Amino acid sequence: MTSLSEHIPPYLARWRRLKDRIATVSITAGGAAVLVAILLIFFYLMYEVLPLFQGASVEPSPGVDWRFDGEPAYLAMEEQGEIAFVIEADGRSHFIQVADGTELGSAELSLDGSPATAIGPEGAESRLLALGHASGAVSLISHEYRLSYPGGTRVITPRIERPYAQYDLSLGQGRIEKLAVIDGDDALILAGVIEGSGLAVVRYNKEEDFLSGELALEREELRMPPLPAETAAVYLGADQNWLYWLDSMGDYVLVDLGNTEQGVQRVADRGNLFRNGGELTTSGMLLGGLSLLSTSSSGELVQHFVVRDESGHRLQRIRGFDTDGTVVTGLLPEHRRKGFIALGDGGELQIFHTTAHRRLFNERLLDDGPVASAAISPRGNSIVALQTGGAVKHWQVHNEHPDISWSALWDKVWYESYDQPDYTWQSSSSSNDFEPKYSFAPLAFGTLKAAFYTMLIAAPLAICGAIYTAYFMAPALRRKVKPLIELMEALPTVILGFLAGLWLAPFIEDKLTGVISLLLIMPIGILLFSFLWAHLPVGLRTRVPDGWHAALLVPVVILLAWLSFATNDLVELWLFGGDMRVWITNEVGISFDQRNSLVVGIAMGMAVIPTIFSIAEDAIFSVPQHLSYGSLALGATPWQTLVGVVLPTASPGIFSGLMIGLGRAVGETMIVLMATGNTPIMDANIFEGMRTLSANIAVEVPEAEVDSTHYRVLFLAAFVLFLFTFGVNTVAELVRQRLRLKYGSL
Repeated sequence: MTSLSEHIPPYLARWRRLKDRIATVSITAGGAAVLVAILLIFFYLMYEVLPLFQGASVEPSPGVDWRFDGEPAYLAMEEQGEIAFVIEADGRSHFIQVADGTELGSAELSLDGSPATAIGPEGAESRLLALGHASGAVSLISHEYRLSYPGGTRVITPRIERPYAQYDLSLGQGRIEKLAVIDGDDALILAGVIEGSGLAVVRYNKEEDFLSGELALEREELRMPPLPAETAAVYLGADQNWLYWLDSMGDYVLVDLGNTEQGVQRVADRGNLFRNGGELTTSGMLLGGLSLLSTSSSGELVQHFVVRDESGHRLQRIRGFDTDGTVVTGLLPEHRRKGFIALGDGGELQIFHTTAHRRLFNERLLDDGPVASAAISPRGNSIVALQTGGAVKHWQVHNEHPDISWSALWDKVWYESYDQPDYTWQSSSSSNDFEPKYSFAPLAFGTLKAAFYTMLIAAPLAICGAIYTAYFMAPALRRKVKPLIELMEALPTVILGFLAGLWLAPFIEDKLTGVISLLLIMPIGILLFSFLWAHLPVGLRTRVPDGWHAALLVPVVILLAWLSFATNDLVELWLFGGDMRVWITNEVGISFDQRNSLVVGIAMGMAVIPTIFSIAEDAIFSVPQHLSYGSLALGATPWQTLVGVVLPTASPGIFSGLMIGLGRAVGETMIVLMATGNTPIMDANIFEGMRTLSANIAVEVPEAEVDSTHYRVLFLAAFVLFLFTFGVNTVAELVRQRLRLKYGSL
C-alpha cells in the first residue's frame, strides 16, 4: 500500500517545501521585528531618561585672567553671566566684563555723603539691594541690564536704578551693621542691626491714591522682643510674616511680624540650628525666601523652614546635607531652582539640590587662597569668585537636571509650605520660585487603583460569561452572543470615556443609592429566580431546551435594574435622609467626587470585558470534548466536570486573558483621562478619583518644554509603565507555561 505523498507530483512537493520555508522565515522575521521594536523603545526611553541621573560638572572658563583691585562686599552677575556687579566695602559699585575685566561703569552709592556700611539683598531671584548707611538711613538700588541688538550685535547695557529714591527711609539713628529687606505689594519691610541699639525693624505700609496713583509710605516701627545674644544674621521671609534672627552659636529666634504680645512682636519659636554643636559659619535664604540654609564649624549644612502644628508655628529642621566634613563658608542660592552652591574653607565647591536631597558635585577647585565674594548667574550655568588678594576665578557649570533623585520620585518629601512630608505630583506653577514636585507614588498608586477596580468589575463578569457561553449555552445562541460581545471591543475608548465623563458620572452621582441597591439586589434576585425555577414542575422546565435558560434571565435582570433605580429616591429618603452622598461624607467620613473610581471601573470594565471574555471563552470551548464525555461517563456531574476537568485544562488561556485585560487596564489613557478628576492623590476610596501614569503623560507632554526636566520625567513615567507592563507579561507567561505543563497531560 503506497502513501499519499508518493502520488504528489515532484513540482508540487517542491512548491510546498518552498511555501513552508517562506512561512517559517516570515514568521521568524515578524517575531524578531517585534523584539527589535521593543528593544528600540526600551533604548530610546533610556536615552531620554539617563540625563536625569547624571551629576553636575564644573569647568574653568578659558581666557579669564585678570585681577580685581579692591575689597568686594557684594558680587552678582547678570542673566548671560557676562557682566559682574561688584560693590566694594567703601560703597563704590562697578560693572565689569567677566571675560577680560573691562570696567563698563561705576557709581558712588553713598547717601548724602554717608557711605554704605551694610548691604542687604532682597533674595536670590531679586536684583533689589538695601544699603544701610552710617547715619541710619537706608537707600534702595537695583542693578538692571538692557539687551539690544544694534547692527545685529548683542549689546548688554548695565545701569543702576534707585527705587523709592523720593522717600526718606531709615531704621533709626546710628551706624547700620547688618540689613535685610523685603518688598511686597502692601508693605516694604526693613530689618537691621544698629550699632549700640541692637535689632530694629521698620514696616513702610503702602497706600496708593485712587485718583492720582501716587504711592505713599506710612512708617511703622515694630518692637522686637529681647534677644539672647549679639546678632550674627537677620533675614525676612518672602511672605513678610517672619523674621529669622541668628547668633554666632547657631541659636535662632523666629519672630512673628504679624502678631504682637503686650505691644511686642510675638516669638513663635526659638532653639538651635545644629545637632552637633559648633559655631555658625554662614547662612542664607533659599530661592523663594521660605527656607533658611545654615552651616556650622562642625561641618553641618542644614535646611529649615516654618511649619505649622497644633501648638502653632515652629522653625523645622527639614534635611541635612552631606558635606564630607567640609566647613562651608559661603552659600550661593540659585536664582530659578531650589539648589545652591556651597564654598568650603579649603577651596571646595559643592553643588546641592534641596528637594532632591542630592549632592551633584564635590571637588576642590581653589588652592590659592580663600574666597572673598562669589556669585552665580541667574541661569545657574556660571560662577565667578573674587579671592582675597584680587584673583578672579570663573567657571562654567553644567547642571541640567538637579531636582531628580530616587527619594524625590518615590519617597515622601517635605516640600516648602507643607506641614509634613508627603507624596505630591505638581509639575508646574505660575511663580518663578515654585518648587517642582515629581513624586511618582500617587501616579503609580492611581494606575494600580484604576486597574484594581476595573478588574474587580470586569474579571468576574468576563470569566463567568465565558464559562457559561462556552460550556452551557446552546450553540445557536452562542453564535449570536459571542460576536455581539466581541463587537464591543471595537468601540473606541474615547467614546467610552466621553460617555463615562458626561453621562455615567452624573448618573451615578444622582442615582448612587440605586447603583448600590443594584449591586445587592441583582445577585439575590437571580439566585431567588433560579431557586423558584428549580421547584417548578419538570414538565414545565423541560419545555425550555438545554442551553437556552440564560434567555429567561434577561427580563429578570431588566426588572431588577428598573426596580433598583425606580426606588432610588424612596430608599434614599428612608435610609439616608434624602441624600446618600451627604450621608456618606458626614456620617461615614468618606468623601465623594463625581468622577471617581467607580465610574472608571465600570467604563474601563466595559472596554476590558470583551478582551478577557473572548480569550477565556475560546480557551474553554477548545477543551477536547472527549475529556468532558469521559468525566461524565465516569459519573461526574456537569459542574464537577467543569471544575475538575474543563477549567484546569483551559486555565492557561483563562490566565492569559486576565493578564491581557490587566495590561489593557494599566495602559488605558482616554477613559481615565475623561472619567476621573485627574487628581494625583493616594486614596483607596472608591468614591475618589485618581491620576494614572498614562493619563499624566497624555495631559502634560504637549505642554512640556523639550529636553527640560519635566519633559524627561514624563519619559521616565513612560519607562516605568513600560517596565511594569513588561514585568507583568513576563510573570504571566511563566505562570501560563507552568499551567500548561501541569494540565497539558489531561
